[in-house]
Amino acid sequence: MNKSTAIIYRDHLKPFESFATNRYDLDLDSLVINILEGKYNVYSILSEFASYLQDLNYNRPLSSLTLRNRIKAVKNFLEFNDVEISDNKFKLKVRLPRAIKKNKEALTKDDVRDIILACSDARLKTYLMCLAATGMRAVEALSIRLKDINFDSNPAGVNIRGEFTKTKQDRYIYMTSEMAQQLNEWLDYKYRYHRSCYIDKNNGKYKSEYITPVRKPDDLVFAIYRRSNNPHLSAMYVDIAAAYAKMLDRIGRGDREDNNRRRKITFNSFRRFVKSTISDLGFGDYSEWFIGHAGSTYYRKSEKEKAQLFAKIEPYLTFLDYSELEARGADVVTKLQEKDKQIEALTKKQEQFEHLIQSLIDSGQLKPK
Repeated sequence: MNKSTAIIYRDHLKPFESFATNRYDLDLDSLVINILEGKYNVYSILSEFASYLQDLNYNRPLSSLTLRNRIKAVKNFLEFNDVEISDNKFKLKVRLPRAIKKNKEALTKDDVRDIILACSDARLKTYLMCLAATGMRAVEALSIRLKDINFDSNPAGVNIRGEFTKTKQDRYIYMTSEMAQQLNEWLDYKYRYHRSCYIDKNNGKYKSEYITPVRKPDDLVFAIYRRSNNPHLSAMYVDIAAAYAKMLDRIGRGDREDNNRRRKITFNSFRRFVKSTISDLGFGDYSEWFIGHAGSTYYRKSEKEKAQLFAKIEPYLTFLDYSELEARGADVVTKLQEKDKQIEALTKKQEQFEHLIQSLIDSGQLKPK
């Protein structure tokens, strides 16, 4: 049903194919036939495969979650091929390591600002700001085309195609003013007059020429300009993820989780930041809608109401617009100072009144009740 899911299943089944060849000298089809004929016990095979996966990489072993997912994929594969597997027997006979949940590093607003400012690449800077201001998934942001962006609306917004969302539903996301400005700057830079190098198909030699790229509605926003069609999203992801990893290493934030290839700060860290920030402001249901979760079936708001809520949230998803932030902060500080002065004046009046009452009592002019 989904190409990316098929690719993941293929990657999970490859080790099982190697296991069948090494342990039984059989390919997958032959192994399945032997299991169906009763020559091999399916639970013993799955248990042996679990041990095989644990011993496969000594230097960097698989995480418990990955190992369990691979066993589950093989179990589904065998059941699809008419091998009967009892869930109760599977739990009793195939012992799997308990999945360990890691504490994900929480990003603060200062962390996000420092990471964005550390980007020397305009494309990477714009991409990370997009993730940090909208809570998009990594591939959702890469799938944005020029015609998906609406700079004229208030607030500006972008349409995410359902083909690239996890829920397979289109959704519209608001953009902060800062994000819209940064996106415009990146597009102006991408379509600037510059020298372009390419390989001549006729002789296979490199050529270069100065060009002014033409903006096409179907151009992917974060793709490097090419004469031919847009690159595949998987190639774009690998390219931008490599640039992101180098940037993290350069600023000393590229630490990895224990015994894991995954870095502590990933693209998904910005998504968690957006969700937490909006939820902490008291808009939990809105945060679910904003980042594209299914949320409550009863949560319904008009576009006007959603835009009004976004206006309250926007300052907290703004990272580099210091003038606006300082102005807002100064206004709040001024109001607080005025309140403090009013409270201080009322306190002094109360003290003066109490002193007056006490002096009248002491002089006998006023008798206490």
